[in-house]
Amino acid sequence: MHENGNVPAPNAQSTADGPTAAVDSFAALLTDEGRRLLEELRDHDPARELAVATRLRRDHPAELVSAALGQARLRQRAAAKFGTEDAYRMYFTPNGVEQATRASVATHRARRFADLGVRRLADLCCGIGGDAIALARAGVSVLAVDRDPLTCAVAEANAAALGLSDLIEVRRADVTEVDTSGYDAVFVDPARRSGRGRIFDPEAYSPPLSWATEAARTAPHAALKIAPGVPHEAIPEDAEAEWISDGGDVKEAVLWFGTTPGARRATLLPSGAALTGTGLPDPAVRPVGRYLYEPDGAMIRAHLVADVADALSGGLIDPTIAYITSDELRPTPYASAYEITDVLPFNLKKLKALVRERRIGVAVIKKRGSAVEPEELRKKLKLEGVNSCVIVLTRVAGAPMMLLGHPVQA
Repeated sequence: MHENGNVPAPNAQSTADGPTAAVDSFAALLTDEGRRLLEELRDHDPARELAVATRLRRDHPAELVSAALGQARLRQRAAAKFGTEDAYRMYFTPNGVEQATRASVATHRARRFADLGVRRLADLCCGIGGDAIALARAGVSVLAVDRDPLTCAVAEANAAALGLSDLIEVRRADVTEVDTSGYDAVFVDPARRSGRGRIFDPEAYSPPLSWATEAARTAPHAALKIAPGVPHEAIPEDAEAEWISDGGDVKEAVLWFGTTPGARRATLLPSGAALTGTGLPDPAVRPVGRYLYEPDGAMIRAHLVADVADALSGGLIDPTIAYITSDELRPTPYASAYEITDVLPFNLKKLKALVRERRIGVAVIKKRGSAVEPEELRKKLKLEGVNSCVIVLTRVAGAPMMLLGHPVQA
């Protein structure tokens, strides 16, 4: 897979060795001089990069300075995924930062593997080693495989930088040719991007999902990372499907083998709250009550809205909309709660009058099942005042409505 048409993505099966110069340039960063440069650039301001580069080139080779500045930028970007402590010790490629698993998600998955008793795992399409690092920290010995030479060099450097070389073996190879028979588990993170952008057909992944599924079935346990929008009908019957969100954002879906075939599970990070579906029918539709619940995106992707509604003794406001309503407030980790003060047919003039009358200066505008764009609406409302509210644009029993309210404080 190629993110921009010419740079091999870290989790991809490259079709060529790639330029040796890129590996050599990266290797220069691992020298004492390269490490000193990176330490000096740790807190550099990108806005002053030209002046910094000019100064550094007086004492260091221009190519090394360019490589160090590029790596410093990548480390700054990576801090959001890996945390500052790890990000400023690790090494990255542009695609590696973009596509690597968020550390919190990788840690969750590594713990699941460890809890299953996995001690030796083959990480196929390992990328820069983010998952391998989490697995090693969970006590799992990892064979990390990728075909791209630069990606392998970066993964190996990361294992060394974090003191995990004894647990992570990096191997440059075609994953389809790797013998995984001696391992307790297999993890596959296929490339889901091409030069034209995201790939939505699982058979167009690299390697294809069908190959990854067969590879998974050869091991006692396995996990395949897939796009969270995967159709449920495409999920193999012998797989458990888990959708994972972090901070309210759905990050990925995982197909687990050797766990609970057919199960549908949603896991919410950082709390770790998890819910497994019980096959409940769709909830009844009822009028909007005092409280509106917005299920976490992982719950929606996993088709667990009915399970959340059952736990809340609630119903849906519309048969096609994933908003749950109830007259009773119940604490839940699976949904955000709002106390509703107004339920009105959508009318821009009426809404402008209401926010003006109530002196609303700050509004969180949500939409589900509405054609209205929140930012366009915000411009038209011309919010001014000291108060705040939540505006929900949606459908209630098929009709376009606007709900006003406030978040319920946990």
